[in-house]
Formats: sequence, C-alpha cells, structure tokens
Amino acid sequence: MTAAALLLLADGRFPAGAHAHSGGAEAAVRAGRITDPPSLARFCRGRLHTTGLVAAALAAAACDGHDPGELDAAADARTPSLALRATARKLGRQLLRAARATWPTPALDALAAAHPRGLHQPVVLGLAARAAGLTPLDAARAAAYDAVSGPATAVVRLLSLDPFDATAVLARLAPDLDLVADRAAGAAAAVRSRGTDALPAASAPLLDIAAEAHASWPVRLFAS
Repeated sequence: MTAAALLLLADGRFPAGAHAHSGGAEAAVRAGRITDPPSLARFCRGRLHTTGLVAAALAAAACDGHDPGELDAAADARTPSLALRATARKLGRQLLRAARATWPTPALDALAAAHPRGLHQPVVLGLAARAAGLTPLDAARAAAYDAVSGPATAVVRLLSLDPFDATAVLARLAPDLDLVADRAAGAAAAVRSRGTDALPAASAPLLDIAAEAHASWPVRLFAS
C-alpha cells in the first residue's frame, strides 16, 4: 500500500499544480543554459544537489513529525528569492488541497486551518507523505524526484525535446536521487536533537536570480 502511495505522490499527474511550473528551466532555456539533453542533465543534477537536497530534507523532517511552522520558517530562511517563496506557498496550498482529498485526515484539515496563506511545498509534501503512511525516506525520495522531473518535463515543451531523451536524463540521475534522498533523511533525523539548524542550506544563487527575472516577464509559458 505504501509503495503505491509513493508512486501516486511522485506522479506528475497528481493534481497539485506542478505541471504549470518549470523549476527554473524556462529561464535557463531563454538564457541558453539548457539547449539539449546533456545541458538538461547538468541543470537537473545541479538543481538536485542544491535546492532539491533542501526540499528533500524539509519533506523528510515534516514526514517525521516535526513542527510544520518551524520547518516553514526554515524553508523561508533557505529561499532568498521572494518569487520562489511565493511559488512554494502557492504549490503548497495546491498540494494540500489534493492531499486532503486523497488522504483525508484531521491532521491535514487542521494544517489548512492553521496556515491559511499556505506552507512551503516541500513541508506539505512531507505531511502528505505522513498522511499516506510513508516514511521520511519516502518523502525525501518524492521531493528529490520532483526537483528534477518538473524541469525535464518542461524542457520537452520548451525545446520540443524528444521525451525519450528527457526520460533518459532522469533515469541516469537515479544514483544521485538515491544519494540526495539518503542525505536528506539523515539530516531530517538530526533535527530531533539539533533543531532545524541540522537541515541543509545548499544554495543555487543563479536559480534565485533567474526566478526574480522570470517573474517580471510579461509573457511566459510557465508560472515559474
């Protein structure tokens, strides 16, 4: 049952609004940093080991039962871009709505009531994983995969990239995904004794700068 829940939560068709976001890929394509499968692979690997690691650790900590408000504050501290903060909260609200319909629990209902403006998406992802009976490592895996699957799917549309090539990029990232998920789950476990300072704070300044620029574009295919 839990394996099926993990597949559902990580599925790009889960109705949480992620399909409308490129994870920074649209700005990278316009800047010429993504032009083909090899450059897509470099972009995804960099994103996975920075913002992906942070997101995976937040999700794992939330799934492990740590205070969502504290984790949300930690996410804010690790997200200098106001545009990315707004995007994370919007995606968090959409994910919470989908999770409440899929795995209805009093905990998720209380979360929605306590945080009407929304929580960062990785925090909500971890709470959804908890409601679905998943482990912190499962939550970390889902968040890590989300960090790269979104950009890969977006680039298929942005560059008319062969979907087989984009899927191959994700397949070759499997060892990195496992590594990041393991590191994230370990950091989440350390939150019990050290607080949120134990969470990674890996940064990707270029993604932050690009996100602020992208938010000002009058015409764009993706919301972020």
